[in-house]
Amino acid sequence: MELGGAVTIFLALCLSCLLILIAWKRMNKAGKLPPGPTPIPFLGNLLQVRTDTTFQSFMKLREKYGPVFTVYMGPRPVVVLCGHEAVKEALVDRADEFSGRGELASIERNFQGHGVALANGERWRILRRFSLTILRDFGMGKRSIEERIQEEASYLLEEFRKTKGAPIDPTFLLSRTVSNVISSVVFGSRFDYEDKQFLNLLQLINESFR
Repeated sequence: MELGGAVTIFLALCLSCLLILIAWKRMNKAGKLPPGPTPIPFLGNLLQVRTDTTFQSFMKLREKYGPVFTVYMGPRPVVVLCGHEAVKEALVDRADEFSGRGELASIERNFQGHGVALANGERWRILRRFSLTILRDFGMGKRSIEERIQEEASYLLEEFRKTKGAPIDPTFLLSRTVSNVISSVVFGSRFDYEDKQFLNLLQLINESFR
C-alpha cells in the first residue's frame, strides 16, 4: 500500500474516532437523567425503540428500567413516562416542574417560542393569564365549559350513529368536535359538521401539521 493511501486511512480513522467521542460527550453532558439503555453514538437507542412498534418497545424497557426512563432518539435524550401513575405524578402532582414544552424545529422556525401553545416558562405564564382574561371577555365562564362539551358530545354521538357500525377513521370527525368546543367558547356558537368553510379550514390546519 502506498504511503499516501495509508495516511488517508489513518486520518479517516482518527476523524471517525473524534466524531464518535464528540457525540458520546454530548450524550453524557445532558445532566442527571433517569436510567435507560446505553445509547450508541449518532443512533442513540433507535435500534431498541422501533418506530413501527414504539409502544411495545417502551413496555419492554419499562420492565427493565421502571416507569420513568431515558431513551436517545439519535443524539437527543427523551425522558419517557410509561404508566398512569408516572404521568399523573408529573402532569398533576408536579405540574409546574413539567409544564415546559419540547422544541420542534419546523414550528420553532416559524413561531420562535411565541404563542400560548408553543411558549415556555414565564412568557407562557404571562400569555396564559392574558389569554384567560380575553377569553372571559368573549364569554368563557358565563356558561360552563362542561355544558359546551356535553352538547358537542351529543352531536358527535349522532355522527357515529350515522355510520351504522361501519369502520371509519375518526380523526377528522374528532377534530370537528374539538374545534366546535373552541368555537363555542370564543364565538358563542358552533359550526355544522357539514359546513363547507368549516371543513375547508380544518383540512388546511391538518395539512399544515402534516
